[in-house]
Amino acid sequence: MASALLLLLLLSLTSAWSFSHQRGLIFNLDNGELCLQSAQCKSSCCHRTNGLSLARCANRAAENQECSPKSIYGVYYRCPCENGLTCEADKSIVGSITNTNYGICQDPRRSSK
Repeated sequence: MASALLLLLLLSLTSAWSFSHQRGLIFNLDNGELCLQSAQCKSSCCHRTNGLSLARCANRAAENQECSPKSIYGVYYRCPCENGLTCEADKSIVGSITNTNYGICQDPRRSSK
């Protein structure tokens, strides 16, 4: 009985894992879909508008848009910059704790000229 239950559990987990990758239920989520971590989103940004809102996948910040530095928490009030851009922001611990560490996406090749 226990081995049959274990086999059933393994089969359901295997099918759920393959199903989630095809349909994007857990990973590979499109913009606008609910998320818990940025790793779940195709865009790599799980965004929420305030502390009480549900987080959704969103586009990463483009040049001259508001941004947040990359975070270990995985949910952002402002998305990190697109590839090749840097977020010029307050990177102090106080800014991180008070959630005021927003900046502007800049192209490092342009700002050095």
